Amino acid sequence: MTNRTTLGQPGKGVKDAPRRESFLQINDVSKVYPTKNGPFTVLDGVNLNVNEGDFLCVIGHSGCGKSTLLNMVSGFNHPTSGQVLLEGQPITKPGPDRMVVFQNYALLPWRTAFENIYIAVNAVWPNKSEAEKNAIVKDNLTMVGLADAMDKKPLQMSGGMRQRVSIARALSIRPKVLILDEPFGALDAITKEELQEELLKIWEDNRCTILMITHDIDEALFLADKLVMMTNGPHAKIGEVMDIPFPRPRDRGRIMDDPLYYKLRNHALDFLFNRFAHDDVG
Repeated sequence: MTNRTTLGQPGKGVKDAPRRESFLQINDVSKVYPTKNGPFTVLDGVNLNVNEGDFLCVIGHSGCGKSTLLNMVSGFNHPTSGQVLLEGQPITKPGPDRMVVFQNYALLPWRTAFENIYIAVNAVWPNKSEAEKNAIVKDNLTMVGLADAMDKKPLQMSGGMRQRVSIARALSIRPKVLILDEPFGALDAITKEELQEELLKIWEDNRCTILMITHDIDEALFLADKLVMMTNGPHAKIGEVMDIPFPRPRDRGRIMDDPLYYKLRNHALDFLFNRFAHDDVG
C-alpha cells in the first residue's frame, strides 16, 4: 500500500479510510521497454486511486517515470502489466475525455489563438452549429484573459499567453481529466505565479480532475490536494502520497505564513534529496 502522509503529520503512514470506488484507478501498473541489453523496467507496481475533482501533483527526479505514468492516463502509452481505469473502463487510447497541456504549448504556429481552439472544438463537436462552436471558443479565451488576443498567432504572443491558449483549448471540450506536463516550467517566475493563480480559479469553476507533473515543490503545495512523490527509476513506484490540507480558495501569502507549509515542504525535500537523492536532479 502507498505510504500516505497525514494532514499535519508528515511521515506518518496510515491506511486510507473506506470510500467509494475511485474515479481514476492505476492498478499495479508496470512499464517495461525492450532494449539491446535486455528489459528495462521504468515503472514497477504503481498503484494510485484518484477521486473525481481531485487536483494531484506528481513529483520526482528525472527518469522516475512521471511522464510515462501520465501518458498511460492520456492513452498515448500502455502498461506492460496492470490497468489504468477511468470510471471503471480501461484506458486503451487517447480521447477527448482526457486532454493534455504540454510545457512547449503544442500550438499550430500558422493558426491564430481562436483557430487553434476551434480545431479542437470542431473535432469533438462537429454537429454543433457554427455559432455554438464560435461561442465555446470565445468563452474559453475570455476565461483565460485572452478575449482581445484571439486573432494573434503564437509567434505574436508571449510564453504565458501561449500557455493560456493551450489551457483554454484543453478545457474547451470539457474533459473529465486534465493532464498538465510541467506546463509552467519554461516561464519566468512572475508569469508562472500569475498562471498558477489563474489555473486555480479555472479549476474552482470547472472542477475537472487534474493530474500535473511538476519539479516545483512550492507550486505543488499551492495548487494540489495531494502530492504524489515517486521513487527513483528504474523500477520506480509511488513512494508516498502527501495530503495538502490548506483550505480553498487559497491565498498564497496566508499559506506561506502557515508553519505547516514549511513542515510539509521540508518533508517533501527530505523525500527527494535525502531518502531518494539522485545525481541527475531535474
